[in-house]
Order: sequence, then C-alpha cells, then structure tokens
Amino acid sequence: MTVYVFDLGGVLIKLDVKRCFIAFKRLMGEENMRAVLGMDSHGEGVKAVSVASKQLMADFERGLIEPDEFISQILQYCRPGTTGTDVTEAWMAMLDELPAERLLFVEKLRKAGHPVYLLSNGNDLHFGFINRQYRLDAYFDGFFLSQKMHMSKPEPQIFEAVQKAIGNPPSVVFIDDIQANRQAAEQTVGWQTYASIDELSESLRGLQ
Repeated sequence: MTVYVFDLGGVLIKLDVKRCFIAFKRLMGEENMRAVLGMDSHGEGVKAVSVASKQLMADFERGLIEPDEFISQILQYCRPGTTGTDVTEAWMAMLDELPAERLLFVEKLRKAGHPVYLLSNGNDLHFGFINRQYRLDAYFDGFFLSQKMHMSKPEPQIFEAVQKAIGNPPSVVFIDDIQANRQAAEQTVGWQTYASIDELSESLRGLQ
C-alpha cells in the first residue's frame, strides 16, 4: 500500500504571487515591498531583502509568531493610514482557486485505500482560510504544517518527522512543485516524488 503526501500551495491550490505583491506595493511602495517581502511587483525574487525581514517570514512560517504579530510587523513598513485588515487582504491575495478535480483526485486515492496526507510550508492565515473554504479535513488523513511543527521544507528533520508519524511505510509518494523539497524528501527518507498532480496521474495511468 502506497501513502501519498501532497504539498498545498502550487500543487493543490493555485497561487497568484504577482497579485499579492501588487497589493503590497500599494500599501508600502516598491522599495519597502522589496526590502520586506523580497519580491517585486511582477512576483520575481530580488536580493534586496533584509535579514530581519527574512527572519520574520521564516518565523511566521514556522509558527514562532502569531498572525497578529506578523501583521503588526508588516504595518511598520506601510504607508500611514494602512490598517491590519489592509495587510491581511494583501497577504490573502496570494491565494487563487483550488480546482475541484484536484480534490477529486485525492479523494479517489483515499477511496482506493491509500492514506493521504498534507505536508505544507504555510501559515495560519492562509491555511485557516483554505481549510474553511474547501474543508480539506474531509479529504486527508492528517495535516503536517510547518507552523505547527516549527520546522519547514526542505529541512531533513521535517521529512523524518512525517515519515515516523505515518508509521514508516515502505512506499511513500510525495507531490511538491519545488525541486529542492522533492530532492530533500528523496535523499532524506527515500520518498518517490512528482512535481504535480498531473505528472502523478500520468504515471498512474501508465501502470494500469
């Protein structure tokens, strides 16, 4: 029996990074947006991001700071009159749709007797919204979230922790759109990896 572990952003839910950073540009300007968020309004990565800002993002992703504190820190770089609600809405602008066929694919695997889990680098703001909107708990046997585990991909420790938590199964398939995460999973715990649901689906069709 194969266990399937899915990433969330970029694999299940579509992301619109450009829309997010355009929203932040309106709140704090291009220079601050680059320094704080490390990307420009086209969604492209830049090097002009401060050490403190990198730490802020990393701490939020690992659940070391609460959403209110994250928003408060971001507000320090925003134009006068910007509210916490403005920052939250800009942050949430990153989330796009979650196509129904992707959840149906997960559901099909589970109905066939395969345990399915979610392993995501995220944060409470994004995950809370997605789970309320799409009821992910109805499709997965469990969640492994960076903000709850206080570690994140591609750190080897997070893959080792998941492998142990799911009972050290001999066959695990991991779907993640980021190559560094797939490589770490392969090298750390020997998982078979795919970059997308479409790639996995095509592979399974080939076995039929």
